[in-house]
Amino acid sequence: MSDDRRCAITIIALLGSVFSPYYARARARGGADPLMHCSMNVALYGPRADRWALTERPRDAVFRSPRSLAIGPSQMEWSGGELRVDFDEITAPLPTRLRGAVRLRAGAPGPGARGARAGVALDREGRHRWAPIAPIARAEVELTHPSLRFTGSAYLDTNAGDEPLDRAFESWTWSRALGADGVALTYDVRRRDGTRLLVGRAFDADGGARELPPLTPRPLGGTRWGVERTIAADLGSSPRLLRTYEDTPFYARSLAAATFAGRPATVVHEALSLDRFVSPWVQFLLPFRMRREP
Repeated sequence: MSDDRRCAITIIALLGSVFSPYYARARARGGADPLMHCSMNVALYGPRADRWALTERPRDAVFRSPRSLAIGPSQMEWSGGELRVDFDEITAPLPTRLRGAVRLRAGAPGPGARGARAGVALDREGRHRWAPIAPIARAEVELTHPSLRFTGSAYLDTNAGDEPLDRAFESWTWSRALGADGVALTYDVRRRDGTRLLVGRAFDADGGARELPPLTPRPLGGTRWGVERTIAADLGSSPRLLRTYEDTPFYARSLAAATFAGRPATVVHEALSLDRFVSPWVQFLLPFRMRREP
């Protein structure tokens, strides 16, 4: 997110695209290969227009090494302490080019690879894991299509799972709150077995980590598609919605203001409804927001 909050970009490398209807159909038939359903999702939120690219590619378009990952024409690579992402994608549903590069540098020593391997189990069986690799980072963004440059705060994490998300979860919200002295990360997960997990952690600029004081879900308002948005924040606080980045039938990405441990912060927030995601009408709509290469 740019320092003036006018621009933002999200990039997700998906090995076994969890939201692919084609992957879901392959699993239903049995013997699905995750690497036949890979994508480099790029979402740009600019001052004039937003762009979204999600192209599903098969295994022969995927190249991996210990320090790099390429999916089609886009790739991620570690060099020293910097992660460089080069992408060249076509948007959907209207085809336009989305091309550029992001250079991400961790602002302080974080959990890193060790933390990524351990992670936080989001379900009771440990089949779904989340790990923040660089909770505090800076990024330089330079795009040629469209022409745009900005710098700002950044974040890097990883999720891994051994089964479809909808088997374990009904819904979740996630947030990254940027304050004057660090960041606060939250994960509020509603599980299929009726239990709930609320994770709240703060990271300071020196790399220190601590558990946040008790948080409570606070309303942020529903989306136009009726997806409920709540933020796990201070009890009695009143979060404010600043901007909706993504508004889909089952997922919302937003910018908000909230307080954590009594301190104000700017929050990047997501809300996911897995009950909505598995509904037949949403599965029917999904191909309109993505492209697929044979």
